[in-house]
Amino acid sequence: QVFGCMRKEDLQVTVLSTCPVADYKTQESTLTLPSPFLKALKTKEFKEEVCCPLLEQPNIVRDLPAAVLSYCQVWQIPAVLYQCYTDVIKLDTVTIEAFKPLLSSKILKSLVKDVSESTKILKKLLTTNETHNNIYI
Repeated sequence: QVFGCMRKEDLQVTVLSTCPVADYKTQESTLTLPSPFLKALKTKEFKEEVCCPLLEQPNIVRDLPAAVLSYCQVWQIPAVLYQCYTDVIKLDTVTIEAFKPLLSSKILKSLVKDVSESTKILKKLLTTNETHNNIYI
């Protein structure tokens, strides 16, 4: 429905997603992998350089990120998915920091004012969010 309201000309989609490192398929032990880490998956029309290694087979992407990327592939919209594999369940600053290299990408560069302040801002946002997520009995 979101794409139905948008013009497809000059559209480029970037999807950010996280999933458990246990879902990552590799020959080596996942215990030796530096967590969190990024992998990318892109449509055929996405011509820019990605900010991390591409996702290897037999790894798969699920749910909404997969649906968005599939839609973009079918409708020939340039799109890239950045999948962060992490060993934590709840989003934290370390996991978000894994996305930091994307701030220098061509498409996201114009949205960023000051990269040096990003860590401080992220910590503040997460601290505020944690306060709202607490259940008091």
